Amino acid sequence: MRITRVSASWLHVPIEAARQHVTDFGRVAAFDSVLVRVETEGGLTGYGEAKPAVGSAGNGAAIAALIEAEFAPLLVGEDARDISRLWDTLYNGSRAGHAIGRGHGFPVLGRRGITVAAISGVDLALWDLLGKSLGVPVWQLLGGRRRTHMPAYASGGWAPAAGIAEELRGFLAAGGFRMVKMRVGAGDGTLAHSVARVRAAREGLGPDVDLLCDAHGTWTVGEARRFCRQVADCDLGWLEEPVSADDPVGLAEVRAATDIPIAAGESEFTRFAFRDLIARRALDILQPDPSIAGGITECVRIEALASAHQLRFAPHMWGGALTFAAGLHLAVAATSGFVVEFSLGANPMLHDLALEPFTVADGLVEAPNRPGLGVTVDETFVARHALG
Repeated sequence: MRITRVSASWLHVPIEAARQHVTDFGRVAAFDSVLVRVETEGGLTGYGEAKPAVGSAGNGAAIAALIEAEFAPLLVGEDARDISRLWDTLYNGSRAGHAIGRGHGFPVLGRRGITVAAISGVDLALWDLLGKSLGVPVWQLLGGRRRTHMPAYASGGWAPAAGIAEELRGFLAAGGFRMVKMRVGAGDGTLAHSVARVRAAREGLGPDVDLLCDAHGTWTVGEARRFCRQVADCDLGWLEEPVSADDPVGLAEVRAATDIPIAAGESEFTRFAFRDLIARRALDILQPDPSIAGGITECVRIEALASAHQLRFAPHMWGGALTFAAGLHLAVAATSGFVVEFSLGANPMLHDLALEPFTVADGLVEAPNRPGLGVTVDETFVARHALG
């Protein structure tokens, strides 16, 4: 299991005009991610995914270069099974020996942002390798499944007030979903339009569908509090990222002002950021992205914080097949896991990167039983869309 090669490819997948949608991020014309490969002397290859942005589109060149130029020399020759030690090696850089020996971190200066995203991609590949080497799925390595199928919510919801209920009903029908998430916030133009869209969605869906909202961190604290007051009778399952991730105090103020559960974390890196949010009593539902927050290794630590504080864990899974698989393995093994995200937008990285399809039936998605992450990467798809 000695590592012989580490490589990374930026995958850029254009989305046809008819399937593009518009959000506060602008018109989403492509889906981007970084595919990570870790090869071993025994012939096994592990695959991971690192994301340059929380949204669909982003430039992956810097992450790919960081993995190949900075991380690969640290990893080649190491035992791929030493996942925790290798995580610390990448996080602490040249001071890894001090950090590991003393039992506390000496992180490199770039301990957030693309450095941790790059670590995430490598970490996913190492877990994939470990599962393949033992012939077991990752969820078994995490302590086993708490359930065989995970409840999923349909994630999308961009239509204006006049069409939002119809759009969401179409999402629900696509997989028998009982829970659906719509976008609100700056992309609506005004707070009144966001409120009108939520009211139209609730009226059109009826009382038996769980309705979630995601503001992408675009409101001020005052706007978020007004929104919560004006939709208080719409029985929202959660409000996601009402304010910027740069304003944890504001997030705590929003949570204190409403009984709508607050979800956040897709823009956060490492357990340390989630520790601070929990300490501020800023959220009810933790949403780390396995391809951003530090990989499976770090998400396990983040979930332990959620469980210890009687909070819930719902990984952010708006990404490719490897991100989705990692989140699914984490969720089925997690004490505080209760739901996963299933993208209903145009997402070729989810549906075309893997040879095996992810399907939802009766609102449930089955955790893969195949070894590792359970994803067979379609190399012809990679060849068509790899840049550089």
